[in-house]
This record gives sequence, structure tokens and C-alpha cells, in this order.
Amino acid sequence: MASIQFSISPSSTSVRSSPSFSCSPSQRIAASSFSRDSISSSSSSSRSSFSVSSGRRRSLTVRSSLETAGPTVTVGQVTEVDKDTFWPIVKAAGEKTVVLDMYTQWCGPCKVIAPKYQELSEKYLDVVFLKLDCNQENKALAKELGIRVVPTFKILKDNKVVKEVTGAKFDDLLGAIDEVRST
Repeated sequence: MASIQFSISPSSTSVRSSPSFSCSPSQRIAASSFSRDSISSSSSSSRSSFSVSSGRRRSLTVRSSLETAGPTVTVGQVTEVDKDTFWPIVKAAGEKTVVLDMYTQWCGPCKVIAPKYQELSEKYLDVVFLKLDCNQENKALAKELGIRVVPTFKILKDNKVVKEVTGAKFDDLLGAIDEVRST
């Protein structure tokens, strides 16, 4: 029995499989030479499979699994990121403006501006708002992004940092976000 396994990414328009089978979601396996009796299927909430058998005693089994990987970003909320999730989210944002709040747990000004930052995420629904705890675990990413003080806000567009605001300067942050959104 031949078996092809493939996965469909909900945010993608392609299907990936193993070993090397590729098609778009609109493509179908032609079953014109198969009778209705030779097709069986089964599914659960996240996995499905079907088998097709021909009169030549060959069968093809296709198993799929719809699984999402990584963090999800919710519009109108601030999403916590780390060294593993930051760049994938930025890349997935595409042309959208991304604002990153780089903070630490012990920073007083970080705690003061956090509620205002949350309000911005509720106001600007076309912007992705992220926050990164610059702890030991995320030190390499913080260094890569060039952090010197906390809080630091990095504003990204097309996977590149285009603006930076250091300190808990709400008006400066607001102006920088508006400027990047308008470009």
C-alpha cells in the first residue's frame, strides 16, 4: 500500500508532504477510475485520512493533519514573544507595522507605560504589538536588536527596524507609530 502524508498550513496556500508531493489546496486526487465502494474515509477533530483502491488491487492512503505551530497573534492585544517566536511573527506580519516593547520585570518605567501600550494595541488594529522580556533567556535577541536601556520600543516594517523610541516616552512612541503607519 502506498502512503502519502501531507500537512496543510492554515495561513498558507500550499500543501507540504513527505516524501515529495506538492499541490495546492484546490487540486484533487483524480478518482475517476475508482468506484464509490473503493473510497473510504475517516476523520477526527484535527486529523483525517482516506483510502482509494482500484480494481488492480492497488490502494492509495492519504493522511493529513491540520496543526498550527507557534504562537498566535490576537488583534487588539499585546503578544508576548521570546527568542524563538519573535522573528517568525515579524515575518508573518508581512507589510504590517510591528511594534516591539522590550522590557524587564524589574523596570519601574516599563510597568508604568505597559497599560498605555495595551491601549495602543486596542486602538491600532492594523498594527502588531509585541513585548519581549529582556531576561537571560532572551539576551541574544535583545543584543541582536541593539537594546541599551529599558523600555525600548522597536518599530519594524518589512522585517526591518525602521524606528526606535527609548524610555517610557508615550508621545514619542505614538508619533513614531503614526509616522511608520503612514509610509
